[in-house]
Amino acid sequence: MTSTTPARRRDATRQRLIEAAAEVFAESGLDAASVEAVCERAGFTRGAFYSNFDSKEELFLELAARVWRERVDAVATRVADLQEDGRLEVSTDAIQAVVQRVLDGPAEDRLGVLLMSEIRMHALRNADFAAAYLRQQEEMHASVARIIDDIGRSTGVRFRVPAAAAARLFVSNWEATLISAVMAGLDEDERERRCRAEVAQIAHLVLVED
Repeated sequence: MTSTTPARRRDATRQRLIEAAAEVFAESGLDAASVEAVCERAGFTRGAFYSNFDSKEELFLELAARVWRERVDAVATRVADLQEDGRLEVSTDAIQAVVQRVLDGPAEDRLGVLLMSEIRMHALRNADFAAAYLRQQEEMHASVARIIDDIGRSTGVRFRVPAAAAARLFVSNWEATLISAVMAGLDEDERERRCRAEVAQIAHLVLVED
């Protein structure tokens, strides 16, 4: 029992640092945010930070990876449950609803959008960070594409483009719509409505309906 306590404590520390980083990075930007600011927000020392992460860039990537991993895992579980129960419908609306679950989530408030925008801006300025970010982005697209493939195999639905291309279309259009909605100062309900409408349009474009 005691042998697992340090591991659990370490996991809790990492989680709190990641949560604090999300707030600090979104508010100040990666370049302006310091390790000290993240530690202060989390209630830890620099020693605790560097025992978990080599740099704030590593923490930044871990934060982004966790957000997408949680989304993709959640929708994959949902699709599997629908398949098992025989409730995965073959229709544009059904496909749109499933994909929306990957892209939509409670973190998508203004700070969430700022956070993801910071990731891209830093990637544009830093070649090493960009390489890591692009690898992570490809993994996320591949995960969404696998879900689309699973839907196609289980339902017999056909797509006009390969699953990888469909995944990129869904993700890029959803992100662009969300960013524009935040810039326009729209509330959460209106942001969600616009994103759903955009995803539905993409679904109509890529899904072959007999």
